[in-house]
Amino acid sequence: MSDSSWMTNQPRVSPVSRRDALRYAAAATALTGLGAAAARAGAPTASAAAPTLIDFAMRQIPARDILAAGHAGVINYVSTSRPGSSMGAKPITLPYAQSLAAAGLAIVSNYQYGKPGGTAPSDFTRGYAGGVADARTAWQLHTAAGGGQSAPIFFSVDDDIDRDTWNNVALQWFRGINSVLGVQRTGIYGGIRPCQWATTDGVIGRSRSPGHVWAWQTRSWSGGQIYPAAVLYQRVVSTASNPGPVVGGLEVDVSDALAQDVGQWNLHP
Repeated sequence: MSDSSWMTNQPRVSPVSRRDALRYAAAATALTGLGAAAARAGAPTASAAAPTLIDFAMRQIPARDILAAGHAGVINYVSTSRPGSSMGAKPITLPYAQSLAAAGLAIVSNYQYGKPGGTAPSDFTRGYAGGVADARTAWQLHTAAGGGQSAPIFFSVDDDIDRDTWNNVALQWFRGINSVLGVQRTGIYGGIRPCQWATTDGVIGRSRSPGHVWAWQTRSWSGGQIYPAAVLYQRVVSTASNPGPVVGGLEVDVSDALAQDVGQWNLHP
């Protein structure tokens, strides 16, 4: 895969200096190298040496700061802020997406509105009809920001659920999402077990990287295990007791790319 495969297809919005252009090329090359190495090794193991994507919600982090920190892209929200909150990075906007693309950064879409104990309930509890509504919202915000027409959106199961809850609650939500987006454009964020269940039940699509599906696994609730079919592994989860690295003045979560195709917009126009 060429180096440019990790760069989004958005127009440039400002001139880029020669120094920055060299940094951008290096970031793209690093990502491509990981994909090739992972394919050769067939290894799902996350590593600090893997190209990394960050996720954050409080505000937009300038592309220059993301590059300076050595990250290759972002996983950004295609959902709005919960009642009572105002998160500047939710949802991703077209101007911000264009600035990331101009810097050669990869963009992946994620939907999360509710949260356990938050001012809105966890999205996966909203049933089939809720899945339909959430998928429509996600797709509208994704496309408004310039997201690829065949790119996946990862929907969050941000809780430690058991199999009964998956079968009787979360699975119905995903079926509703599938009815709008289709299976191939649906992904999951969650611990290792929901990622496995979503694959087994056929509600998430497949990456172009052989053996991988649209599973963005978090280390939370995963018992130190990594799902071999995942495309992303959230290795750093920023909390008050264990803050993540600071990028552009904001603490962020960090995910390792486990495949060449992690759902970045430009590979799925």
